[in-house]
Amino acid sequence: MINRKFFFDQVKASLFTNSLTPKQVQGLNAILDEWEANYAQQDERWLAYMLATTHHETGRTMQPIEEIGKGKNYPYGKKVKQDKKPYTDTDEIFYGRGFVQLTWYENYDKAGKKLGKDFLHNAAGVMELTNATKIMFLGMTEGWFTARKLSQYFNPTTEDWLNARKIINGLDKAEDIKNYALKYKASINHSPAV
Repeated sequence: MINRKFFFDQVKASLFTNSLTPKQVQGLNAILDEWEANYAQQDERWLAYMLATTHHETGRTMQPIEEIGKGKNYPYGKKVKQDKKPYTDTDEIFYGRGFVQLTWYENYDKAGKKLGKDFLHNAAGVMELTNATKIMFLGMTEGWFTARKLSQYFNPTTEDWLNARKIINGLDKAEDIKNYALKYKASINHSPAV
């Protein structure tokens, strides 16, 4: 179990300029709860990297958000699938939403099937805190987004904080996310036993 008091004291000081809003605490707790319930036997570096990804992708709100511009200048911001063929079975547009900015028809479909939800007809459903949390965990551990997953970058023989960004988005802001992740890791790894 993660010592929440130690964790929050540390991240507040190192990542949030000594202040956390109730919504930030809620988002952080949702991620820690999912970890403890379903992933605690995994490498804690995975958790640190997911926290850092959320930190970056949500602009430090630690809440699921919608992509600025709603995909306006990107193919996924139109009614087409990844193969560029149009879809007609829903009026939804599958721009970035959630903790990891889930995009594309196919990814919303996959997330819906995995969670037993209909995100093809309710794309905003990926914004619900529980759904956004599960999508991030499943997507980053199973390699949904770019076919790369956490176990490729963090395992008994590998620790690659920089290239782990390829799980989500090439190397965009990889150095920043690496730095956030190392601060989250210190907040987890040095937690005194509960």
